[in-house]
Amino acid sequence: MTAKRVIYEGRVQGVGFRFSVKEIAQGYDVAGWVQNLVDGRVQLEAQGDESEVDAFLQGIEDSHLRAHIRRKVVTPMEAVVGLKGFQIRP
Repeated sequence: MTAKRVIYEGRVQGVGFRFSVKEIAQGYDVAGWVQNLVDGRVQLEAQGDESEVDAFLQGIEDSHLRAHIRRKVVTPMEAVVGLKGFQIRP
């Protein structure tokens, strides 16, 4: 099990970014969440098998969202025991 936090910068709020990420997540065996940050960035946390998490993050990069992402910072983190599903947080 691996877990990663990703901070996306660019035009990532007000363009359906979180909704699209949640839709992409449905195609992968990952758990986690995505939320807007007050400074205009978007934070995502995802966990699962390393290959699934990496494929999910690549799926975001390969989607139409790529045009909105100027920069991303990926940080490994500890997995949360019992986390299920993928959610949009307010």
